[in-house]
Amino acid sequence: MVRRAEETLGVRLPRSYVELMYQQNGGVLKNSCYPTDFRTSWAADHFGVDVIMGIGHEEGIDAQSAELISEWDYPDVGVVIGVTPMAGPDTVMLDYSESGADGEPVVAYVGEDRTPRRVADSFEEFMNGLVPCETYEDEDEGE
Repeated sequence: MVRRAEETLGVRLPRSYVELMYQQNGGVLKNSCYPTDFRTSWAADHFGVDVIMGIGHEEGIDAQSAELISEWDYPDVGVVIGVTPMAGPDTVMLDYSESGADGEPVVAYVGEDRTPRRVADSFEEFMNGLVPCETYEDEDEGE
C-alpha cells in the first residue's frame, strides 16, 4: 500500500508519516492547532488542521492530493496531507521543493495567498508541535 502510494505520488513518504499510518491510517486529530509566527487564513498566530489524510483509500493522499492541488490551485511542491477547518482555501502539505522527491520534506502551511510557509522541518516535528485548540480560544473570539 505505501509503495503504491509513493509510486502514484512520485515521492518517498517520510518514515514518521508511514509509521503513523500503520498505527492509524489517517483520521481526526485530538490536538489540532499549530502555532505560527505569521498570520494565517485562520488566525494571527496559528492554524487548525482537523484531519491527517491516510493512504490507499478514496480519501487518501494517493487518491486526493493531485486533485486538491489542481482544484484549489495549491503550489505543486509536494503532497497535501492535512484537511483544515476551512477545507480548501488553506491546507497543510509535505513540501519537497528543497529536498527532492527522495529526500525528507518539510511541512508547509499554504494559505489563501498560495505561498507555502515552512512550519516544521519534518512530519514528526509537525505532529509533535500540534497543541489543543483551546490554547487559542480566548484569542480567536475577537477575530
